[in-house]
Amino acid sequence: MKRTLSNPALGALAATFLLWLTGCATSPETGRRQLILTSAAEEMQLGLSEFEKLKAEVPVSKDTQSQALIERVGRRIADVAELPNAQWEFVLFDSPEANAFCLPGGKVGVYTGILPITKNEGGLATVIGHEVAHAKARHGGERLTAALLLQTGGQVAGAVSAYLGGDKPETQATVSSAYGVISQVGVALPHNRKQESDADHIGLLYMARAGYDPREAVAFWQRFAEFNQQAGGEGYWFLRTHPLDKDRIAALQELLPQAVAEYEARRTGASSR
Repeated sequence: MKRTLSNPALGALAATFLLWLTGCATSPETGRRQLILTSAAEEMQLGLSEFEKLKAEVPVSKDTQSQALIERVGRRIADVAELPNAQWEFVLFDSPEANAFCLPGGKVGVYTGILPITKNEGGLATVIGHEVAHAKARHGGERLTAALLLQTGGQVAGAVSAYLGGDKPETQATVSSAYGVISQVGVALPHNRKQESDADHIGLLYMARAGYDPREAVAFWQRFAEFNQQAGGEGYWFLRTHPLDKDRIAALQELLPQAVAEYEARRTGASSR
């Protein structure tokens, strides 16, 4: 008996192709091609909802001086990002984790654990510039789209396993396992690393335009690399969601001439007024 792919699988393939044609976008500053199938309004609503949940679950820092600094730096960088309808909010969370994040719609969280590494206002501008860049480039919507496509791919993989192996559970398990590994290591993780490189690039320009010396970005990532080494290293590069520290430092050093030129132009313009 001749086997054929199921109608749901064919429908999923057709829908994916049509969405691919209609969802193309371009990342600001870098020109990287993106696929975003969600609307900015949908992303913002999700971001607002998730941020409120986080504020209820994670303690907000009582360090009013550091909170004020984060808000001041955040506002300066948000002013140059020009994200329409953004509801900017910059919150310092009390957590030892050396990290920060951004949710769609302009919700930025910074953990107290990263402050010893930011060290100064320029280092903090590096971190916040990176997170604001994620919002401007709509990386949240891009990740939602990637998750949707991977889910669709899983449905197609299931149909293929049924086509190849009929009702044999071992065949279906093999195809499912292979798809899981390939989708993560070959698609999701490299995609995440591209977004992080995107945010490094855009964030560097934003901090320069906001009046922060972009050379502080390289100094921050050098300190962060030292912190990672003391914490046990970075692990295998292909299993990481972020680029290797040495690679992002090298990339930022290549971008410094442009960023420094914008920084100096802003300083000159400000001093002449």
